[in-house]
Amino acid sequence: MLLPPDPILAAFTLQKARVAERRRSFGLAERRAVLDKLAAAIRANEAALVEACAEDLGRPEAETILIEYLTVLQDIRHARRHLRRWMRPRRVAPTLASFGSSARIEAQPRGVCLVIAPWNLPFALAMGPVVSALAAGNAVILKPSELTPATSALMARLVAQTLPPDLCTVIEGDKAVAEQLLALPFDHIFFTGSPAVGKIVMAAAAKNLTSVTLELGGKSPVIVGEGADLDRAADWITFGKFLNAGQVCIAPDHLFVHTSVKDQFLQALRARIAKAYGTAATSPHLGRIVSDSHATRLADLLADAVAKGARPVLDNGSNGRAMGPVLVEAITPEMRLDQEEIFGPILPILPYDDLGQVIDRINARDKPLALYIFDRDRARIDRIVGETTSGGVGINLTLVQFNHANLPFGGSIPRASGRGMGCTAFAPSAMNAQCCGTGFWRCP
Repeated sequence: MLLPPDPILAAFTLQKARVAERRRSFGLAERRAVLDKLAAAIRANEAALVEACAEDLGRPEAETILIEYLTVLQDIRHARRHLRRWMRPRRVAPTLASFGSSARIEAQPRGVCLVIAPWNLPFALAMGPVVSALAAGNAVILKPSELTPATSALMARLVAQTLPPDLCTVIEGDKAVAEQLLALPFDHIFFTGSPAVGKIVMAAAAKNLTSVTLELGGKSPVIVGEGADLDRAADWITFGKFLNAGQVCIAPDHLFVHTSVKDQFLQALRARIAKAYGTAATSPHLGRIVSDSHATRLADLLADAVAKGARPVLDNGSNGRAMGPVLVEAITPEMRLDQEEIFGPILPILPYDDLGQVIDRINARDKPLALYIFDRDRARIDRIVGETTSGGVGINLTLVQFNHANLPFGGSIPRASGRGMGCTAFAPSAMNAQCCGTGFWRCP
């Protein structure tokens, strides 16, 4: 579907014309009021959100509440609480060359932002960046994914009823609409999606010297060491891998397990999966693959691996877009399963004896968005963290580093430390509306 350019250009022109006025009038009170209105609208549409995500992704209610609804409300609450401090000018000490003068740093809005959202968390990964942009004083045009039409329509209706179009507008459509939007001179673009499309977004932004935030996927590894609490590891890996049917950008992609604990761990993992999801692909507690084409892709990945010698050790089968958890062994580098981001409920198991070889294998690939370590040996944990680079590290847990409001997301690991939420969180405190850097959680 190719929309005529006039509505897109009209929405952009309306927001662009208000940039100067917004910088003068969109202060702390006004931003808080907008966040409050948005939070109230989201609460009023809780049931509609659950229904939309069930229609688009076959997702159970508890998952939608956890990873969509509560996530965005937390973003709003966090932004509102810290907004005064974020907006406050920061004085800086003079240098020798500027002795006798005074200086300060004052944050200003970028202007008009474009958010291009993905389909896997169609509400949280759309509204989260919108909240950040609004908190920072910007106007926003949101382009949701066309693969989740029910959630996209809900957001369009919610935003239109809550916020003025010169501040926030939702424009629905397919790839052609995204291309029309990318041709416009936005002040900032926030894109969540695949590395291949991320390159297209960055190239389009470069033509207008537009700054970008790219949140891209990757093959996030898990290491289960010989000192791991195997029951705990099975619990967290089941949660992290099969939430939203594995369609989460920071979900475990493949699993390195020390040979001394592999058999015992696989027994614990199979038992935990059976307890959570049963033995049928159509479990009501397991989400569905977003489309027939994505389901076919996952089936092809598995068939390619089996044809080249892989062995499924757990396979609950599939039924259309319903695909049960799959555990598969004997993975080799020539298999597509080892080369491509899986983004589904298939988990390759790779036994290891030499931790150095695992580290070398991780470093030979593109930097992962997340790395998960299960072990109780501090020296081994420190070695892995010190010799690898990733967007975030979870130690004896999965996924929840994304929901830590004081940890940045993406980038490379810093060396600061602090305490938070019962875990040791290693990262500088970061402004939600202007995140940079990364961090990792260590559970006690």
